[in-house]
Amino acid sequence: MSSDDDHPVADEEGGGYDVDDWTRLKAFNGALATLDDVQAGLAVFAMADTINPRLLDMDLPQPLIWWEEDGEQAAVAVQAEVHESQDGEMMEVLGLILPDGDSAVALLDDVDLVDDTDPTWRALVEAAIDPIAN
Repeated sequence: MSSDDDHPVADEEGGGYDVDDWTRLKAFNGALATLDDVQAGLAVFAMADTINPRLLDMDLPQPLIWWEEDGEQAAVAVQAEVHESQDGEMMEVLGLILPDGDSAVALLDDVDLVDDTDPTWRALVEAAIDPIAN
């Protein structure tokens, strides 16, 4: 969906991660995010004008491979919600943290959930944090 330049759901280390320390990312779960949560850096996104919003039952944080316009990218989901649009479309929406600490929003349909031993995810994280080495 989109990319963001601030570092929500980050800790004092700035929000970026590598293959060994991604678990320190803080998940936003237990409530639907508000604009105040996003502005406070607690959540990646807040959606308005939807019907029947609810949490998406998912263990967070969750490593994944995001299939976006520029190809595949490693990310960690830290927020998961389901929203219904005014036309009845169900959207399973994830708030992502990228290896460099930037955030993004993606649909669940556009990602593959993996674990942190997945060789493709690990290679994508390494390439994102040290592009010269690859």
